[in-house]
Amino acid sequence: MANHKSSIKRIRQTKTRNEHNRYYAKTMRNAVRKLRAMTDKDEATKLYPSIQKMLDKLAKTNIIHKNKAANLKSSLCAHIAKL
Repeated sequence: MANHKSSIKRIRQTKTRNEHNRYYAKTMRNAVRKLRAMTDKDEATKLYPSIQKMLDKLAKTNIIHKNKAANLKSSLCAHIAKL
């Protein structure tokens, strides 16, 4: 167990940030799944900008890697084009 005040605080901060990041990563994954499950092109086209915005924000704050965000946006765009 940690013996210093700073390390105890660091553990608290890490736990809080971990929960925060996991929440947003899970939300992103669910949104991507929802879009991939869509079969209506109009609905998917309306939903895509909000998912794109979410991916960009998560990449900017280093919750996901910028290349992962780019790959997801590209594959979702291709999925919408196929519909």
